[in-house]
Amino acid sequence: MRECTVAKNKKNCGCSYMACGNRGICCECLQSHLKKGQLPGCCFPPDVEKTYDRSIETFVKTFQEKGPWW
Repeated sequence: MRECTVAKNKKNCGCSYMACGNRGICCECLQSHLKKGQLPGCCFPPDVEKTYDRSIETFVKTFQEKGPWW
């Protein structure tokens, strides 16, 4: 079993919501967002992530407009 590398995850976290209690704990972050019908901020390009609209619909729209490699 792998050990969670919170410090490493925090360095790569694209979430701009600084009060997030799941920062660096990706498994909990993903579960939290999926329960709300959302995806985590790391799934969005920076300009979209900063809108805090983490809906799956916004992800699909962004993916269609910008492609997979924004």
